[in-house]
Amino acid sequence: MATDDWLQNAILYEDNHLIVVNKPSGLLAQGDATGDDPLGQYIKTYLKTKYKKPGNVFLGVAHRLDRPVSGVVVFARTSKALARLNEGFKQKSIEKTYWAVVGNYPPAEQGTLTNYLLKHEPTNKSRVVAAQTPGAKLAQLHYKLLAASERYFLLEVKPLTGRHHQIRVQLAQMGCPIRGDLKYGYPRSNAIGSIHLHAQRIKLVHPVQGTQLLIEAPLPANDAVWAAFSNIAV
Repeated sequence: MATDDWLQNAILYEDNHLIVVNKPSGLLAQGDATGDDPLGQYIKTYLKTKYKKPGNVFLGVAHRLDRPVSGVVVFARTSKALARLNEGFKQKSIEKTYWAVVGNYPPAEQGTLTNYLLKHEPTNKSRVVAAQTPGAKLAQLHYKLLAASERYFLLEVKPLTGRHHQIRVQLAQMGCPIRGDLKYGYPRSNAIGSIHLHAQRIKLVHPVQGTQLLIEAPLPANDAVWAAFSNIAV
């Protein structure tokens, strides 16, 4: 993957403290056991080249985005910014909004989902369990039906907690698995291994400047399913 072309087009915001990128599906946000280059490695290369930095470049990521998911990822360029971002996520003062395409009409046009999730490490999969199950963690999200195409429904999702695979599990539990998400019950995978879940925007206070930021990520290009929802106003 050539760094310059795709990454420069994917940068949504950049200053001395932050860099925010529209992550393509299929790319790791952080390194894992596969050894594949994560998004952060491409950004480090970009920063070293742009600013002619001979040594190591600091880059910290304060939140995750699953490999098959696209959309907004915020990186910190300084340890100070990273610490404040981490605190913002801990205090739930940073608001993330996702768009999800599902094949089934939801039980209600909007609502709050509350479940308890348990992660199974060997399969990297979470499931809904009883509240008293050892290791279970509370997961909550708001969802709202935004639009419908001929075959699919577009949901806006705002997670209130940050659990492993939370949106994917909870929508599947509701009877609305995300298009392409074979792992959580959609009948077919997408050809390129993506799922139709997109981190559409993030709202936060700049960790150093104190200004309010609202950063939106364009939908993935060259995708007919997303294209059907490209003119939705939010």
